[in-house]
Amino acid sequence: MAKQSLKVVVAGRTYPLSVSDEEAKKVENAAKDINKAIKMLQDSYAVKDMQDLLAMTALQLAVKDGKGVAIAPTEDLGKIENELNDLLKELDK
Repeated sequence: MAKQSLKVVVAGRTYPLSVSDEEAKKVENAAKDINKAIKMLQDSYAVKDMQDLLAMTALQLAVKDGKGVAIAPTEDLGKIENELNDLLKELDK
């Protein structure tokens, strides 16, 4: 199994990785999905702190039952917004 060096950018930071050829595309797609989720949260909420955005994205991923990044079609954004608001209320308690 051949390894390759890969640089991925997540939340504006570059991370050098050594991955197998089979994993490279998955890693690139995961980084792209994470950045997409962060951008969606930035656009939807007044949150500017990158650590908060990463935490919110991690929560979003964790509640998806391992089915991938919770990037939904536009019609599902209201549901996601409600779920995130519920999570934020729980965190504030």
